[in-house]
Amino acid sequence: MFLKLRTAFDRTLTAFVIFLLVSLAVIVLMGVTYRKLGIAMVWYDEVASIALAWLTYYGAALAALKRSHIGFPGLVNAMPPALRVPVVLFGEVVVIGFFAVLAWYGYQVLDILQGDTMVSLPWVPTQLTQSVIPVGSVLFILAQLFSLPELLAQARGAGVIDAEQQEMEKELQKALQQ
Repeated sequence: MFLKLRTAFDRTLTAFVIFLLVSLAVIVLMGVTYRKLGIAMVWYDEVASIALAWLTYYGAALAALKRSHIGFPGLVNAMPPALRVPVVLFGEVVVIGFFAVLAWYGYQVLDILQGDTMVSLPWVPTQLTQSVIPVGSVLFILAQLFSLPELLAQARGAGVIDAEQQEMEKELQKALQQ
């Protein structure tokens, strides 16, 4: 059940990040093309910057799920095995705590922004554009929680494996099986 939820979360988040990336590329290319033709779109700068912020938040959550953020596996692995799990848990509490605070205050900001709209697209509420802060923070927390069991298993075992090293080992196994 847990693995199915994690896989669904991964696929959904991956699809949304790809959608955001393609959308951002299309928006920027349209903006450049139209500007070159002398018929600049007034909204593309603002929308592109918002799309980049959304891509950053959702992409960060996806990276957290895959444990691809900067980490210190060497530091954890250098510790005695009895200290690895407490250190990993402390790190998780700090990260999850930070994003919980960010989600809470991001939600508070949405209340302050009530009634504001985008400058170039007055029919789009600023609350919608800034909702990425609390939503992205909650997604980051979920990603940390979904990837925590694997991290704890590594900490209890031979040591924490760096995300890049883990990916290389998977690809090596695939190559050896062929």
